[in-house]
Amino acid sequence: MSASASPPSGPGLGPGNATAPLSPIRLRLLLGALLAVSFLGALDHTIVSTSLATVAGELGALEQMSWVVVSYTLASTVLLPVLGGLGDRIGPRLVFIVALGAFVVSSFLCGLAQDMAQLVAARVLQGMSAAGLQLMSQTIVAQVTTPRQRPRYLSLIGAAFPAAILVGPLLGGIITEHWSWHWVFWINLPVGVPALVLAVVAVPHIQAGKKRRFDLAGALLLTALLISVVLAVSWFQTAAPSAWVALGIAMSALAGLAVAERGQSDPIIPVHLFTDRAFAAGVALSAVIGAGLISATAYLPTYLQMAYGLSATVSGLVPVATVFGMLVGNLVSGWLASRAGRYRPLPVVGTAMGALGLGTMSLLPAGAPVWLLAGTMAFVGLGAGAFMSLAVAIAQNAAPRSELGIATATAGLAGQVGSTVGSAVVGGILGLGVTAQLPDSLDSATLTPALVHAADPALRSAVATIYHNVFSPIFLALAGIFVLGLIAALLLPEGRLSDESVDDEATEEHAASGARGNVSA
Repeated sequence: MSASASPPSGPGLGPGNATAPLSPIRLRLLLGALLAVSFLGALDHTIVSTSLATVAGELGALEQMSWVVVSYTLASTVLLPVLGGLGDRIGPRLVFIVALGAFVVSSFLCGLAQDMAQLVAARVLQGMSAAGLQLMSQTIVAQVTTPRQRPRYLSLIGAAFPAAILVGPLLGGIITEHWSWHWVFWINLPVGVPALVLAVVAVPHIQAGKKRRFDLAGALLLTALLISVVLAVSWFQTAAPSAWVALGIAMSALAGLAVAERGQSDPIIPVHLFTDRAFAAGVALSAVIGAGLISATAYLPTYLQMAYGLSATVSGLVPVATVFGMLVGNLVSGWLASRAGRYRPLPVVGTAMGALGLGTMSLLPAGAPVWLLAGTMAFVGLGAGAFMSLAVAIAQNAAPRSELGIATATAGLAGQVGSTVGSAVVGGILGLGVTAQLPDSLDSATLTPALVHAADPALRSAVATIYHNVFSPIFLALAGIFVLGLIAALLLPEGRLSDESVDDEATEEHAASGARGNVSA
């Protein structure tokens, strides 16, 4: 079968998405609007980090500081499947514009907050709306492009995340120092308001899928499950007893979800799509990015400060190198996939690079040059970037047009949960490992880089050795996650990305026939 034939015979390579034709000018305007708001949503997750201490201090709630981040992460994670389902039922345009309006309003309210309770409430709304921005941006791209075009355009939208990581903390520090912390949130207004106007003009009216009943019971149970999981992993890191309560609620919600979804014609999680090999692999690759890469970069500065005696500023260069590699890999892979019309080699090579790089990190001797660490992690980032946005495109290409929203949400949710759980596990292993090996004269609860740097050479060397010994198996385990991703990538079918789109009826007939073979070149 030719690549452009209808229907496609390879799972996920010709997705049954009738594209809405746009003129080149309108497509550029649309991509500009989507990229701007995706960057804002990603930026608000990173720009706050350098202003947290100032915000908490001025609001008189230092002990509640973490909730500024946790509330945003929680809201942006749990709403993904709900927003994806809504986008499929009422159209992604409406969800996107409402989310953008809510994001602008919530950013204004964050800056007006007079106490921590007000700020956290506004951050919840901001996180919910940010989830809608990123999710609907990717869904709209899928609706107006062919399978072959998608990797290139999704890589542009996906570039917002690494770009926000690179500039967010620096921008937040500059704004807090020279203006005030209020402008960390208000900076969204000069960009968000014009983007909202542009979105109303540029985002096309996309016909929603066939009318289906919304799985309210499933949505509520899944939301309870995700909230409990995120809170449990957050509280386990601080050894809070409430973590076990949250875990119990999560298990109860999971059991209830399994019962509620049995026989459900339109479940909140599209279990039927996982029978498609390409969709399952795409979701798995998204989880690898979260669990294998994000959780690694989260603790790199700690490793460098404790094991190498670096300052906080210099220790940030290695994560920057990682993210820069991710940015380059993401953009290059999107361009290559769209140009060549084939995507399978990219995640295969990318996951292999990630496994090789993290395996190398586990073998590097204590005291290795910092440039070698930065180069190795840039190599890991380059590999992860090679399939970061492509994983979403793979999941989208396996879904019919009527389920693009929930398919995109499922891939995004896998990455978010992978990042949250992976970071918590790495943090827990790090804490236990260091505590078990520290000499009696040191307390792990009060051990800081400044304290270690001021200690005598023998003690500094002992702490450096401990951190190196604890991190080496962590890097090796994270390399194993990329090996699992490599297996998922190898299971992807061969074939070419179609230059044409197929309507839902053709896709459903094809799925019903059970033809899940490979697309011929």
